This record gives sequence, structure tokens and C-alpha cells, in this order.
Amino acid sequence: MPLFFLLLLTVSFISGCATRGNNPQEIIHSPNSTDAVRVALYEEYEKWKSTPYKYGGESKSGVDCSSFVQSMYYNALRVHVPRTTALQEKSGYFVSKKRLREGDLLIFRTSYTTKHSGIYIEKGKFVHASSKYGVSISSVNNPYWRAKYSQARRVLNY
Repeated sequence: MPLFFLLLLTVSFISGCATRGNNPQEIIHSPNSTDAVRVALYEEYEKWKSTPYKYGGESKSGVDCSSFVQSMYYNALRVHVPRTTALQEKSGYFVSKKRLREGDLLIFRTSYTTKHSGIYIEKGKFVHASSKYGVSISSVNNPYWRAKYSQARRVLNY
């Protein structure tokens, strides 16, 4: 019986010391998930804003689109997505452009053999690592991006 109480006391102590608050998994499962996801993505974007584009880059000294997307999902929401756009476009499940919501992964076909990825943040806007402007926010409805749009994938479970 004393062993049972010792075990109960240990479990109570450990769970009482657990941290709460800025856990990304709590964010995407909160009652206002879309707002929370948008805020988390904007906060992470601010850390990367204006980082130059660098093919194959994975840091704030230079990053490519798929690495930026991978970092954004993990750092803002603790969601793992693959490193390459080719694998990212197979993540989650397809969602129509009319049903886009905060946190959806966007895939664009920029040439016959090249693809580009970004993350939808709100009201027709998405965040991405542009080869011309670096990490920035663009409009899905901009004529260039509208013509290059391929698909959206929902990788968040909320």
C-alpha cells in the first residue's frame, strides 16, 4: 500500500510540473483554432521575414521554399512535414481552393519541372520563400500565383 501512495505522489508531482501555455499542439486544438493558427504563423513569419532565398538553404542566412515551409510548420505548430516540395504535395489530404483555411499547405507549379510551396495564412494571403523577394507574404489571387496554383493540402488536424 505505501508503494501505491508513493507512485501516486510521484505521478501527481510530475504532472503538476508539466508546462502549459505556448504548446503548439494546444494551439491547433483550441476552440478558436483558426485564429490561433494564424497568430502562431504570423509570429513565426516575423522571425523569418526578409530572409533571402537560397536554393537548398535551411537557415535564416538563406532558405528555399520547402525548407521554409518545413520550419514554419514545426516551429509554429510542431507539425512535421517533409523537406521537399515533391513530398510535401503528398502530405495531408487535398482541399479545394474554395475551402482554404489558415495553415493549409499550398503548392504551385512554377514551370514544367519546378514546384513551389507556401502556407495559407488568411484572406487570400500566403507566406513563402520567394526566389525574388525572400521570405514574404503574397496573394494567391495575384495574377502570377493564380496562374501557377496547383493544389492545397490540409496537414493540420483541427
